[in-house]
Amino acid sequence: MQSLIAEHAPYVALAVMLLTFAAFLFERHPPEVTAAGGAAAFVILGLVTPAEAMAVFSNPAPLTIAAMFVLTGALVRAGVLERVAGAIIELAGDSAVKAVVLLMAGTMLIAGFVNNTPLVLILIPIAIRIARKFDIASTRLLIPVSYLTILGGACTLIGTSTNLLVDGVAREHGLEPFSIFEITPVGIVTALSGAALLGLFGRRLLPDRRGSFARPGEEDQQEFLSEAAILEEGPLTGGPLGEARALKPLGVRVLGVRRGQETFREDLDGFVPRKGDRLILSASASELLTLAADKTLRVGLRRPAGTSGEAVAAEAVVAPAHAGIGRPISELGLGGRFGVWVLGAHRHQHQPGKDLESVLLRPADRLLLEGPPAGLDALSQQGFLVSVTRTSGRAFRRAKAPIAILALLSVVALAALGVMEIAVLAMIAVAAILLLRCLDGDEAWGAVDGSILVLIFSMLIIGTGLQRSGAVDLIVSGIAPGLAGLSPLTTLIVVYLLTSLLTEMITNNAVAVVMSPIVIGLAAQLGLEARPFLVAVMFAASASFATPIGYQTNTLVYGAGDYRFADFLKVGIPMNLVVGLATCWAIAVFYGF
Repeated sequence: MQSLIAEHAPYVALAVMLLTFAAFLFERHPPEVTAAGGAAAFVILGLVTPAEAMAVFSNPAPLTIAAMFVLTGALVRAGVLERVAGAIIELAGDSAVKAVVLLMAGTMLIAGFVNNTPLVLILIPIAIRIARKFDIASTRLLIPVSYLTILGGACTLIGTSTNLLVDGVAREHGLEPFSIFEITPVGIVTALSGAALLGLFGRRLLPDRRGSFARPGEEDQQEFLSEAAILEEGPLTGGPLGEARALKPLGVRVLGVRRGQETFREDLDGFVPRKGDRLILSASASELLTLAADKTLRVGLRRPAGTSGEAVAAEAVVAPAHAGIGRPISELGLGGRFGVWVLGAHRHQHQPGKDLESVLLRPADRLLLEGPPAGLDALSQQGFLVSVTRTSGRAFRRAKAPIAILALLSVVALAALGVMEIAVLAMIAVAAILLLRCLDGDEAWGAVDGSILVLIFSMLIIGTGLQRSGAVDLIVSGIAPGLAGLSPLTTLIVVYLLTSLLTEMITNNAVAVVMSPIVIGLAAQLGLEARPFLVAVMFAASASFATPIGYQTNTLVYGAGDYRFADFLKVGIPMNLVVGLATCWAIAVFYGF
């Protein structure tokens, strides 16, 4: 059996690859599971030796990708991305056009240096807020956010995992490594062409479904009604509320100020708070925990006397039937019984009350709690509050923002100067942000998308099998005669179109790993420089616009918005054509075709 496989190794490898691609298309399993199955088949059939399979783990690309996930996580934990988004809305003022332009321009700029997936997750609620503020259908904004994130990420080597993977394959084949900004001139042309198409024809191509703001409540679900009592002079006193930095983030809204028996709810930006005042707030869990870390404030209801030791935050849902239904939160007595205090209350698509103490509980209300782990565990056994789980929100470490920014900028600058390999620089930066407590170890490992790494390593094993078995040579020898009489530019366009077509059907990283050795062999067969064709693979494998499954950011906005599959076809096909032609032209110009 083994001898038969060895005799027909190229055809067996191609058959396994085609079956793997078919499994990607049918989506019976997640992409990383399908890829792992394909890699296992290559090893079991002897198309890849165990030693060769282990050798793929020395590829620097996955290590760099993992490190960039962590660096992006540090920017999120330090509140940098939220600050940038808040600044965009603040700069826009009352101009809808300015808000949209700033959002899209900022998206492209940031995407060149941070991981796309967490960036889009942060931008979705920002886009929804802008849509609500200016009465724009969110369906007009979310697809452009995804597309421009893709285009911005393609502008630098570290902007997307696809570019790093192609660079890793190129190194394995003895080619010069790509520098961090080598592809930027092409990327700028590509990004501008896509942005111009959306700007000129977006109104006609993008759906306008007003009144159906992206699964709504996505932004609202994160906000809790709370109060913050000012215990002593601090950052919230001595100036108007509108200038208080702690209240600037997008996830915080001041609804009123209580001073003694009087409550102020008008002209709050100019209100000057003082010691003893209580701010009525609506804020996300992370922002409430950030405010709670300020010793000059007491967030939520009064903390139980004598409480000491470690306190953890949790969220809980009010059970459907209990004697506490209809009673104010202040009468629950959670502090005396469990040592737990309430930081905030959330009610789906409604403000639960005029202030936290007066909230009359209803079934399915969500409470943000803080207290000792033992108290929260005891509370979960009582049946009044169900789903008592540790909250995913964490206090922002905004004081660490300069460190997180400096770490990322250092990687970019030193890599651009050729001081060290990007992978090494990124790992040093990760070590620095961990040692300096920009984020904790569990957050760092949680920021790494393990499924993407499994997919990447699996596809690298498949790529090794295709190369070792002779399948790549077989593909090249089959394609090359048909391209022999074509100009280099026409050949480039064919490579781009093939890569783009595959990316629309299966995951971009898989296509990048498979296509890179093919185009290197094809360029050698045709007597052409391989570098321009690898750049075409980089952009074509990222520039997936026509389906919601070709790129993960498309999938995110597809799930968050009121979109249909056909919406992506309507705007994505013109994007593919315009961006593809612009990219091929730019590659031809900058690489001297």
